[in-house]
Amino acid sequence: MKFIDTNTWKRKQLFDHFSRLSDPYFGLTIPFDVTKAYQFTKENNISFFGKYLHDCMKAINDIENFRYRVEQERVVLYDTIHASATMMRTDHTFGFSFIDYDEDLKAFLENMKEEKERIIATSDLYPPKNGQDCIHCSAIPWVNFSGHKEPVSGELESVPRLAFAKTMKANDKLIMNVAISVNHALVDGYHVGLFSEKFQMYLNQ
Repeated sequence: MKFIDTNTWKRKQLFDHFSRLSDPYFGLTIPFDVTKAYQFTKENNISFFGKYLHDCMKAINDIENFRYRVEQERVVLYDTIHASATMMRTDHTFGFSFIDYDEDLKAFLENMKEEKERIIATSDLYPPKNGQDCIHCSAIPWVNFSGHKEPVSGELESVPRLAFAKTMKANDKLIMNVAISVNHALVDGYHVGLFSEKFQMYLNQ
């Protein structure tokens, strides 16, 4: 992690403008082709959620702007971003996870499994390990939504938020809508476009 000198930062004017807004987030819902990713999980008997979340995290970590955070009114750049995913228990309550990112899919899936087991074994809402070096995300596989809104705390936040919809078949492809919300002081539409391209690229591998 390193601090960014916002006085000389090329985004200074944008940061000063958007950080004054009560809600500086903007959001898009983007359809992704998850056909190959789904086939890969069936062939290898692994979690579909884990596979596409790992692909998502690879894309997030590839783009510098998605690793910016605002902490104590200063901008920091993290080396690595992890996944804080909502996970449901059998009684339909849920807990927030903190899944350590690893470039290796098997290692990432093992980290996710450990977090799932921790959440099932407790009634805690928050994980013992927590921080802003993550994305907040959740799967909503019961609904094929085309729009999405996250709760807003009223405080200055900067962690990207993602939600993954129900998969739907269209023209022999499996499509999944993904809602993404980002702090506009740190991330622009251009960077969301880069994320979209990289996420789709990893899903296809």
